[in-house]
Amino acid sequence: MASNPVFNKINSQIDKGEFAGFRAPRRGSQQVSPQQGYPGQGQSYGQPPMGGAQSQQMSPEQLQDLYNQQSADRVQMGRLTLDDVVMKTLGLFSIVVVFAAAGWILTDSTPELAMPVFIGGIALTLILGIVIAMKKTISVPLIVTYAVAEGIFVGAISNFYNDNFNAPGQSNLVATAVIATMCVFVGMFAGWKFGIIRVTEKSRRIFGLALMGYLLFAIVNVIASFMGVGDGWGFGGSGLLGIGISIFAVGLASYSLAIDFDTIQRAVNAEVPEKYSWLLAHGLIVSLVWLYLEILRLLARMRD
Repeated sequence: MASNPVFNKINSQIDKGEFAGFRAPRRGSQQVSPQQGYPGQGQSYGQPPMGGAQSQQMSPEQLQDLYNQQSADRVQMGRLTLDDVVMKTLGLFSIVVVFAAAGWILTDSTPELAMPVFIGGIALTLILGIVIAMKKTISVPLIVTYAVAEGIFVGAISNFYNDNFNAPGQSNLVATAVIATMCVFVGMFAGWKFGIIRVTEKSRRIFGLALMGYLLFAIVNVIASFMGVGDGWGFGGSGLLGIGISIFAVGLASYSLAIDFDTIQRAVNAEVPEKYSWLLAHGLIVSLVWLYLEILRLLARMRD
């Protein structure tokens, strides 16, 4: 089980071997049907390719040149590469940052819009997230729209924390949360890459159960906070219990990044189609924003 439905879906498809037979035609070449077979299929080694007459008209030099041609790489065959995921992630991250700035400015200049933007952002990202995860085809416009909505929501809530939890002589809360998020991201990647943080099938299952439990708690906690429980913080308030809950949430969000990295590597190894880079980038951004919001909440609780 992965950190969000997007990675759950891809992991399930990989485990079922749905990408095992994926082949994309080499750019500029004619697509080979299953009936025709691939070059060399169904014939003895050293014999001319099937299709006979054309190959018999080629000179020995032309046949040798054809034999010496390099095999098509991942890009030419339309398969996923790490570069694809990195570029799509940077693109979606840029959209989130730009619209976060827009959401900040909007709610800062018009405070009465803060609550509608906050509630609307939660509802819209939730609906879009479910649609993206359940949709059988990958929709780039939907993924970009999600990044826009997520950015506006992040900007609005960041402005709220900035206005209410900054005091003279203290570091800026939002800037601290951003730096902490980037440090955790780099640290988790390094830990996963060098084998310090391991991702196994058992750890995926345990994490999945813990995540489902926390999500149920978070929904109840949001309702409780609107009812004034814990001075608006929900269960635990801003005391030791509340801080402990936030630390647990930061830990979950952090480990979700390691699972995301592992899933992306599995997808590359499974040679999934290049179009899945959009889905993987979307899932990684979701985890990154979740981590930022949990760190922001933790820091605010500690200052309250």
